[in-house]
Amino acid sequence: MNSITNEELMVLYQTMIKIRGFEERVSKLFSDGLIPGFLHLYIGQEAVATGVCANLSKKDFITSTHRGHGHCIAKGADVKRMMAELFGKETGYCKGKGGSMHVVDVDLGILGANGIVGAGMPIAVGAGVTAKTNNDGQVVVPFFGEGATGIGYFHESVNMAAILKLPIIFVCESNQYAEFTPREKHLPVETVAERGAAYGIESFSVNGNDVLEVYHTMNKIIKRARAGEGPFLVECMTNRWSGHFEGDPQRYRPKGEIEKWKSNDPIKQFGLTITAEYNISANSLGDIEERVRTELDEAEKFSRESSFPNENSTLEDVYA
Repeated sequence: MNSITNEELMVLYQTMIKIRGFEERVSKLFSDGLIPGFLHLYIGQEAVATGVCANLSKKDFITSTHRGHGHCIAKGADVKRMMAELFGKETGYCKGKGGSMHVVDVDLGILGANGIVGAGMPIAVGAGVTAKTNNDGQVVVPFFGEGATGIGYFHESVNMAAILKLPIIFVCESNQYAEFTPREKHLPVETVAERGAAYGIESFSVNGNDVLEVYHTMNKIIKRARAGEGPFLVECMTNRWSGHFEGDPQRYRPKGEIEKWKSNDPIKQFGLTITAEYNISANSLGDIEERVRTELDEAEKFSRESSFPNENSTLEDVYA
């Protein structure tokens, strides 16, 4: 397994804590009526975005989903601008016009979260063509759920990426549900990873609740993609603690399922691992948690105090 420094481990922990803290914070603000529209939370899946994006550089591209806050934070997005966008404020990433499902920062390689299931994959193929043309080692990572593998976008995108041999790593976050439907009801195969064989691409299945397994697996695959060996398909088995959207009554879930998943909290398990095996103190982790709380306090204050877009901005940034 690849070596990893204590500093890198603490960065991974900080990213996971920041994603969890952001989601818990905006959930409360949403329930207080301060965030409009829909909210789809990433709680429980933090190890995937963290382990993947820790291996990416600023010039690498990602495409995201309607459940995309974690991907954007892991790729380096500013939580102030992210939260302001969710508030609908003009200081947000899309000037308050995109909201929760449409955070974009091209300068960071974030080509956009997307409210349409699977729609980030064709965008990733376009970015992959650019990366291959530039020939400077860029890679592209589209994130999507297992439900999206039943959408035409998935099959068309993987097929074209395979034909053109693009530097793309398709990352499927198998969180056990496609909206309200459990995976065994909509997947005719045991794993999404099996589907890569139909397109002649190498595929992997990893424990998406183990940030180190995700990190080390992606480290190897991304290096290979940079060397021109792509594309690849990686399925990360994980769990979605929240409903499909905030306010979802989740009547479709078996009794006790969420509690069972929470007992294998990816953040708690990672914290136990690094304090036991890497000589990192619990106090150091506590310091990280405190810094993240302060950062989120500042993000909330910034978002509350920012202005809404004025009516004259309605026709700005509109393309035809």
